Amino acid sequence: MKKIAVILSGCGTRDGSEIHESTLSLLAIDMHGCKYQCFAPDRNQTEVMNHFTQKHEDEKRNMLAEAARIARCDIKPLSEINASDFDALWIPGGLGAAKNLCSYFYDGANMKVDKEVESAIIAFNKAGKPIVALCIAPVIVAKVLEAKVTSGKDANTAAKIEAMGGKNIVCNFDEIAYDEEKRVITAPCYMLDATIAEIWRGIDKAAAKLVELI
Repeated sequence: MKKIAVILSGCGTRDGSEIHESTLSLLAIDMHGCKYQCFAPDRNQTEVMNHFTQKHEDEKRNMLAEAARIARCDIKPLSEINASDFDALWIPGGLGAAKNLCSYFYDGANMKVDKEVESAIIAFNKAGKPIVALCIAPVIVAKVLEAKVTSGKDANTAAKIEAMGGKNIVCNFDEIAYDEEKRVITAPCYMLDATIAEIWRGIDKAAAKLVELI
């Protein structure tokens, strides 16, 4: 059975991994006959949000501990990821991807990528193993690999992707972008004004393409 490494960035759309995208990713991986193992950086989030008031909270939360909520406790520190143990890499979206896994939320095209995340992406890419990124997470892959990715129909994000050396592909919620050279699959998900049923269609297509590649 093929094994997919999934990188999470916390728990919650405003400061961690988007829960719908993460859960549906795990479901899609499982439904397409693969196993998954979740990972997250073992450090504090850059900020903590109250998801009801959508205001900042004056507290600290650890990404690994928070992401364990999504992974049902079955999660490992990102420092332990080894590309040779897996067939592909998968990164859901949520603002945690833009705040914690990289600094895109704060720095735009001048962003920096977390060293552990960057190392994982490079290792999977060098091994010729596919990478899936959803929602805002494609900006990370665009920065590291200068890959062709989708930001849905968001012109501002598309311009930043191009400024980082990547290429943006316009996609609807039920479409995916595929960079054949870099073996990168991306889907827009909640970069569009989509419903949970609509983002499932893109995630399921991404999983189907991934299985085709591995």
